Amino acid sequence: MSSNLEHIAHEVLSPLGFEVLEVHLQNPGKRPTLLVRIDRLDEQPVTVEDLQTASDVLSLELDRLDPIQGEYRLELESPGAKRPLRRPRHFERMVGLKAKVRGGGHSFTAPILGVEGEEVTFDLNGEHLTLRASDIQANLAEFPPSHR
Repeated sequence: MSSNLEHIAHEVLSPLGFEVLEVHLQNPGKRPTLLVRIDRLDEQPVTVEDLQTASDVLSLELDRLDPIQGEYRLELESPGAKRPLRRPRHFERMVGLKAKVRGGGHSFTAPILGVEGEEVTFDLNGEHLTLRASDIQANLAEFPPSHR
C-alpha cells in the first residue's frame, strides 16, 4: 500500500513543483496518519503556504481514489532536521555535513565529502568510503546553519 500512496503523492505533487521525499502510513490499525514529507524542486525552503497547497491538492486526490480504508489524518511536513537523502543531488546539497547511513553492509554516521555521479564519498575517521546513493538509506544527522 505504501508504494501506491507514494505513487499517488508523486503524481499529484510533482506537477506543482514538489518532490515527495517520504510517505509513511503510521498506526494503520488504529487511528491512521498518512505522513508525507516534501521538498521544493527549485530547492527553496518549503513554506507554510506550500504545505497548505500540497495538503489541499493531495487531500482531494486521496478522497477521489480512497486508497485508505476508514478515517485517517493527512500530515504534510517539510524535510526538517532529519532530512532524507535519497538522490545524489540531496547529498551534494549537504556536503560537509554529517549523514546517518545504513545499507550496503554499512551503518555509520559521517560527514559527506563529495558526490560524483551516483557515488557519494564519506569521511569515516579519516578513511574515505564511497557508496552508490541508490544502495543506501540516509538522513541528515546535523542541521545546516542556513538553508541549502
